[in-house]
Amino acid sequence: MKKIFALILCSFALTSMFAGGASETTAPAASDTEEQFHIGIVTGTVSQSEDDLRGAERLIEEYGTVEDGGMIQHVTYPDNFMDEAETTISVISGLADDPLMKAVVVNQAIPGTTEAFRRIKERRPDILCIAGEAHEDPGVIQSAADLAINNDFVARGYLIINTAKELGCDTFVHISFPRHMSYETLSRRAAIMEQTCIDNGMNFVFETAPDPTSDVGVAGAQQYILEKVPAWIEKYGQNAAFFCTNDAHTEPLLKQLLAYGGYFIEADLPSPLMGYPGALGIDLTNETGDFPAILAKVEKAITDKGGAGRFGTWAYSYGYTTSAGLGQHAINVVKGESELLKLSDIMKAYNKFTPGAQWNGAFYTDVNTGVRAKNHILIYQDTYIMGKGYMETPSVEVPEKYFTVK
Repeated sequence: MKKIFALILCSFALTSMFAGGASETTAPAASDTEEQFHIGIVTGTVSQSEDDLRGAERLIEEYGTVEDGGMIQHVTYPDNFMDEAETTISVISGLADDPLMKAVVVNQAIPGTTEAFRRIKERRPDILCIAGEAHEDPGVIQSAADLAINNDFVARGYLIINTAKELGCDTFVHISFPRHMSYETLSRRAAIMEQTCIDNGMNFVFETAPDPTSDVGVAGAQQYILEKVPAWIEKYGQNAAFFCTNDAHTEPLLKQLLAYGGYFIEADLPSPLMGYPGALGIDLTNETGDFPAILAKVEKAITDKGGAGRFGTWAYSYGYTTSAGLGQHAINVVKGESELLKLSDIMKAYNKFTPGAQWNGAFYTDVNTGVRAKNHILIYQDTYIMGKGYMETPSVEVPEKYFTVK
């Protein structure tokens, strides 16, 4: 009996030892499996929307690429996305092929994003679909996205003109083309800008420029701006402020305004990297990712060329922050650390990449129905004028009447 009892004790000890060993080696693996997931980030290319792409690279820097065992899968859509709609849709929806994919962020959410999100949801309803700077009409993108973000085209329609007036401008020149003006967001902003000009005794002018996605391409569209700005300045005067709805138009516009005069309050998607480096001929390689340093270098170059008080931006790139911020927000949500549609949680993710900058935002309200969307948020950052500083736009109250202009 003593021998039998000893054998039982020995057996029990061995079993406990192996069980304990198994627990020690497999528990971390189980934990790793629970935490392992991927986030897809879709942006344009360097030629069309460099800031958006750099924001994705910022996430890769922190979380690594899927290819290297990290978290971020970054892909780009075609430059000529209007003529390559199916390719665009396939690029976005193809991210659902990854079984570890938990969220897809598209910035900018160009036409085709809604259809891509629908295809993702058909196959993988568990994947969060997030649209940054949606080009499609609000009601369209809201039908497929779990969350959509746009720059606040309503508030900014008033605030950009209000800032121009403060700086002494008497004319506002809005440069765009039919495709952009077919977007509800951009056409509504233009209407608000025009009404604000009327109310402030300013002239509002609409100028048409070539669409960079058309046959003329980016180069042709930029050449058009280079050639037209001198005549526009002669026609509208040195106190005219200029604004364009397309990223590719921004650099040649800035270059010529520096040479011939005029004002530039901020870009459609503001950033110290939006058009300024090329227009100023400055190298920002050493300042990559350091926006306070980038802004300081751009500001010095502007003031050295006599542009102080005439050129503005957001201190931190909107495109960069939206890619990085929405990607971070998706990570926080998947981890259970944030709520998808909680404005303060979204701002928490944005603030990670914009220390010191003020933001404001609100849920989108349909101008026709008065219904507030549950999954669509409009945001904006304080305007920074080179040589002057912040204009404190987040604290400016936008009169209620402008929220009904369409």
